[in-house]
Amino acid sequence: MRFLNSPSHDLTYDDVFMVPGASAVASRMDVDLSSHDGTGTTIPIVVANMTAISGRRMAETIARRGGMAVIPQDIPLDVVKNVITWVKERHTFFETPVTLSPDETVADAIDLINKRSHGALIVVQDKKPVGIVSEADCERVDRFTQLHSIMSKDLVTVPETINPRDAFDFLNSNRRKLAPVVNAKGELVGILTRLGALRATLYTPSLDANKRLRIACAVGINGDVAAKAKELIDAGADVLVVDTAHGHQVKMIEALKLIRALSPKIPIVAGNVVTAEGTRDLIAAGADIIKVGVGPGAMCTTRMQTGVGRPQFSAVLECAAEAAKHGKHVWADGGVRHPRDVALALAAGASQVMIGSWFAGTLESPSDLNRDSNGRLYKESFGMASARAVAARTASEGAFDRARKALFEEGISSSRMYINPARPGVEDLLDEIIAGVRSSCTYAGATSLSDFHEKAVVGIQSASGYAEGRPLHTSW
Repeated sequence: MRFLNSPSHDLTYDDVFMVPGASAVASRMDVDLSSHDGTGTTIPIVVANMTAISGRRMAETIARRGGMAVIPQDIPLDVVKNVITWVKERHTFFETPVTLSPDETVADAIDLINKRSHGALIVVQDKKPVGIVSEADCERVDRFTQLHSIMSKDLVTVPETINPRDAFDFLNSNRRKLAPVVNAKGELVGILTRLGALRATLYTPSLDANKRLRIACAVGINGDVAAKAKELIDAGADVLVVDTAHGHQVKMIEALKLIRALSPKIPIVAGNVVTAEGTRDLIAAGADIIKVGVGPGAMCTTRMQTGVGRPQFSAVLECAAEAAKHGKHVWADGGVRHPRDVALALAAGASQVMIGSWFAGTLESPSDLNRDSNGRLYKESFGMASARAVAARTASEGAFDRARKALFEEGISSSRMYINPARPGVEDLLDEIIAGVRSSCTYAGATSLSDFHEKAVVGIQSASGYAEGRPLHTSW
């Protein structure tokens, strides 16, 4: 990457823009977004290890589209192991259906139906689909009504051997948005939507050597780090993320050395840092990938509370340049709010972009779905240094120690992330992000992420320059 006009100060994503260059790339689909950092992803998107955002449904969905989610370090180890196993057992093409039996109630259905963005669940009896229940079926119905009374019995199923194009054509010709997927015995094995069939032709799943979906797990720097890391690796984690707010510290160095002594055969990510020196020290301690970002996240008040941090574009640019000297890579963690920001992070040299709060307001995030006084759906997101996160992290400690730590929580407690009716699922946001990144690559004349970083030309703009680029949704 090179600058069009040399900066005299550190820069955020809003401070910069990308200049189009000569291009021979005929189509966005000619761009290969596969990672080159050893993580095996086919799109450069990683879901941040935040308990309000990254869970098993998020991990499954993202991996099926080529990215990867990081399960947070605060989750009990036995639960994380179960999540790894569950994700590894998911189908790489079909979605995992939400199921209930015919005798279960509308109340049960309402609790589960929004766990998936297609807004339907399959009624199953003796392992076979016997009906479908949608949100509309549950409206103005007594909550104790059994599902066999309201479900649609006009079932159209697709065989598990079907390919994406044939599946789309079949559903389209039958005027169905979705259908249960069955095996030769007629037993339910998944669910497929028209959008899902289309996406299967646009994305390539992120798969391990055994053709199973990939998943990453985080570990902190306190306690028996080596023992927990070994258990996560043995459980099947594809990437290990050693994570703390201030990554350039002695305890992180010690933790990395302990984990490296295990001779792990998977990539080790460590952070967070914002300088070349921090990047160099973590690489020397054993990290393969450095996580970059202090304070840019939507849930993070570190800069307001402490004055510590660094504008994210400059942090990524400097750390990526240093990592490259050692044959290593960086992940840009935080600060992205639009597809342009993802593209700019990649132009600066990041191999992956971590997304947190942007994905909090999706139906796949683990948080409970709530409704405000105007009827709008939302989920609560919270930072990992917030009062809620600190309370969860210290649950096993005594009341005195918990109360002391609660006095020094750094982040905001929570924020409402509204569900966008036009893009309620994380895949809907992925479509928007990846389309933007692919287009950015074509503007630069690049066919791969490494090519993009090499060819990108970035300029510095004023606040009015940034405002000029924003679309106008109403007349002036």
